[in-house]
Amino acid sequence: MGEVNYFSSKIAVERNIEAPTIVIPSIGVNEKINNESLSQGVLCEQSSYPPLEGDVLLFGHRTLQGSPFLRLNELSAGDTLLLEWPGVGELNYTVINSTVVPATYTLNAQEGGDYLYLITCDPIGSTENRLIVQGELSDTNPVNTEILEDNPQESNAIIISAIFLIVGLVFSYFFSKEQRYYILAAVIIISAILFYCCINPIPSELIYDKINFLNGGL
Repeated sequence: MGEVNYFSSKIAVERNIEAPTIVIPSIGVNEKINNESLSQGVLCEQSSYPPLEGDVLLFGHRTLQGSPFLRLNELSAGDTLLLEWPGVGELNYTVINSTVVPATYTLNAQEGGDYLYLITCDPIGSTENRLIVQGELSDTNPVNTEILEDNPQESNAIIISAIFLIVGLVFSYFFSKEQRYYILAAVIIISAILFYCCINPIPSELIYDKINFLNGGL
């Protein structure tokens, strides 16, 4: 199972039946699916099978720059997961299980399987564990060509960054005047970085390259 870090980017929700899409009504998800990078939103694992041919594994982030799977923990048994897949149709999955596993856990897609797995980091902001939501195929229909509503998750990253800035500014007033300047400076710098990442997403691959370089230099 691929590694999931906690930086994600946002792609605009456009009605394009040539691009696979995942829709989760109960938590307001309406996202395109790509097979290239987590930095582009929801990623389809390379070992996955197309729907109706086997299990589908989808990865997504929970914090910053889009957060497509931010509320994945709110799903419960019976909730609907919808895949719109070009050349296949509109596939309805029903949530049957939700579990937290270590980051080292391996999940393999099975050929001929009827399951959809949504995978993200847990807890929020950490790569210690993985939250896996499992859905079972319940119905298949032709793709709906009507335009869907805009994705309500689009402002998540900005909201999280704004909350950090406000809390940091309030927190600084509990310290002495001299300490306050240092805390304010740190809060403003970090907030500026967060807002910058909202506008200009940092590719996951770049982050891993930096981490691997630093680890190799120790």
